Parts: sequence; C-alpha cells; structure tokens
Amino acid sequence: MPEFTSRRGLLFGAAAVSAGVLVTGCTSNESSDDEPAANDQPAADDKPGKPVTIGFAGPQADHGWLNAINDNAKKRAEKYSDVTLEITEGSNDTAQQIGQIETLINKKVDVLVILPADGKALTQVGLKAMRAGIPVVNLDRIFNTPQAYRCWVGGDNYGMGLNAGHYIGEKLKDKQGAKVVELAGLDNLELTKQRTQGFDDALKNYPNIQKVARQAAEFTVESGQAKMAQLLQAQSQIDALWNHDDDQGVGALRAIEQAGRDEFLMVGGAGALSAFEAIKADSGVLKATVLYPPTMAASAIDLARALGQGKGVSGLAEFEIPSSVTCYSAVVDKENVDQYMSTGFK
Repeated sequence: MPEFTSRRGLLFGAAAVSAGVLVTGCTSNESSDDEPAANDQPAADDKPGKPVTIGFAGPQADHGWLNAINDNAKKRAEKYSDVTLEITEGSNDTAQQIGQIETLINKKVDVLVILPADGKALTQVGLKAMRAGIPVVNLDRIFNTPQAYRCWVGGDNYGMGLNAGHYIGEKLKDKQGAKVVELAGLDNLELTKQRTQGFDDALKNYPNIQKVARQAAEFTVESGQAKMAQLLQAQSQIDALWNHDDDQGVGALRAIEQAGRDEFLMVGGAGALSAFEAIKADSGVLKATVLYPPTMAASAIDLARALGQGKGVSGLAEFEIPSSVTCYSAVVDKENVDQYMSTGFK
C-alpha cells in the first residue's frame, strides 16, 4: 500500500459551525430581507463549463491499489467533456517523477493532481507548481508542507485500524478470553503504525479480547503467505485476524487453507475485488474488509476541475473547495458488499 505520513482531518466542520452559532447568538433573532444568502457561488456539477487541463502524476502502478488509482482518475476525467487529462507514465524514481511534473508545469496545465512516490522528496516540486500559479491537489502521500498544495485528498489509516478493531470487537464481545492476531504491512511505513494504533485503540473497548500475536508482511502475496503461516504455527487457536492489505491477504488465505484452519473470522484491508467476491461467497474465513478507497483519485479529479473552474463543492456553503478531505474507511461485509463491488480493484 502507498505510504501515508499524516492523518489530516476534513477542514470544514465544527469550528466554522461554532463560529456561525456565536455570531447568530450575538445578533437579533428577527429575520431580515437584507440578509445575504449563505452562498450564491456556483458549485461544480456535471454540466460542461470552462475547459480545464489537469496534469496527473503518480507512481508506478506496481500494486493493485495503485493501478486502481490511475483507472479512477482516467475514468473520472473521461466523464467530463470540459476536462483534458495530461497523465504521466508512473514512476517510483523520485527524480523521474519530479521531471515529469516539471514538464507539466512548463506546459502550463490549469491544475495538478500529484500522488508522489515520496511525499517528502517531491515537496519542492509541489511548491514550484504553487508558486507558478498552478494549484496542486495532493493525493494520499502528503507533502511536507501545506504550502505545496491547495487541497489534500487521501485515506484514513488510523480509521482503518479503528473500524477493523470495532468490527471484530462487536463480533467477539460475548466471547470470554477471545484471541486475535494481526497481519500488518511494512513496519517502516508510518501508515502501518497508524493502522496498528487504530486497531489497538479500538480493542481497548473490549476487555475480553487480547491481541496475542502480530507479524509484519510486505504488501505482497508471497510475504502474506509466509507471515500468516508463521502466525498459524505459533497460535494453535485464534478467534479473529486483521490483515492490513487485501493483496497480501491472498497469500494469507492460501496459508490458512493449507493449514486447514477455519475456527476464526478474518477482516481484510483496502477493498480488492477478490476480497469482495470472497465476502459475498461467504464460504471461508474472510468476512469483511475495511476500505482504503482508490476512488479518492476520482474525487481528486472532481476537486481539480472545481479549482480550475473557480467553483466550490456542491453541498457545502463555502465558496471554495476544502483544504483537506479524508476518505472514510467503511467496513464492507456480506450485508453491503454488493454496494461496493464495482469499486473493487484487481
């Protein structure tokens, strides 16, 4: 999974609402015909508007999730007759990606959407674009400074762990001495630490549940299989497993099948199509997965288009698009899997 270095909240919310309440409380309760409308600024919609050229630069699609990011961006751009998408060839080489973004800057695209291979290493090119008057939508892997982007859009790694923990907790809340294990991702990534922290924090609400083991895999099928085999060998009986990533989960399920184990429930992470299909079939241990939605790339295109057209977001009172949007980590199980099936990545 892609690296994510900071949880950033949705910046439109309680503070603004509270301020509005205070202002109302200090003024007359009587209505006035002279009061301005909350917002008469046009909001972006599906109707054709001002033509916008969006430059899109992301890393190499060497993971199902990253490939889905590219697909979501392309398909969303195709939806709009007023959007031209200039997309670079994905690269995990920071120098090459910087060069690709500089080319887009020199082409004077209207807006840039950047999913950096390394947020820290690409911060300067984000700053360069912003200083050139090209607003940047920073996708998922965050730059080191908010000055390098106009809007950040990404997932909630802590929320993934939190929701996975609560889902498992509710399933096992009536079982005394319940044991759970965790198959994490790469431990040198901040996202992995955040997912584990969220999971641990959720389990604190269920004193009957103990996390008895944890292994860190590498977001690959092979590592998932190897590390899951180690967990199963060390634990003769468990009640639940949380796996951080559905791609490595393919390997984990192989190890589970080879060991002939089926006494526990498994919750995955990210939202792969294979996981959705297994959840729908309901013939194995995988009962749910927690989303890290690649549809965030489609949202990034929507926001970039709104920026290019000088419009706000439909449904929000503000004239401008928000500074930060965090995608919710929904839990998908048999009850709602059909709703999400079309978003599953391969």
